Amino acid sequence: MSKKKKFLIALLSILVIIQFIRPDKNIGNSYGANDVTQAIPTSDEVKTILDKACMDCHSNNTHYPWYNNIQPVAFWLAHHVDEGKEELNFSEFKTYKLKRQDHKLEEVVEMVQEGEMPLSSYTITHGDAKLTEAEKQLLINWANEGRKVLGVPQEEEHH
Repeated sequence: MSKKKKFLIALLSILVIIQFIRPDKNIGNSYGANDVTQAIPTSDEVKTILDKACMDCHSNNTHYPWYNNIQPVAFWLAHHVDEGKEELNFSEFKTYKLKRQDHKLEEVVEMVQEGEMPLSSYTITHGDAKLTEAEKQLLINWANEGRKVLGVPQEEEHH
């Protein structure tokens, strides 16, 4: 048997075997006692935007697509969700110290303004997560107003 054929059989065997290995899923409650809506006022319109564009990666509950059942995609998605929650978890927002809450809202503004969030790799398969300019502005205004509600003194920039 040729080396190429042995390699292809080994690769196929590995792909079949890893189909039986499943990472834990992020299935819980997006909203609860510690979520962002408990910390700052959030309109239904903003909540809808958060649900469609943010919460799959930045909450305690992910809605998984069908292709999450194929390895190694499930591993990649699990890692992506873990990273997103580590950076910002809207479900646990109220547990953050006030200064961190303020900073995370500041980052929401920056990321949305710069078009870095939601990630293009997410919007490719979740077309409804692409934000219109009006939705972006609504989210930015919400985060900026949230910062005011939190009342964390802002450090002045020195030029």
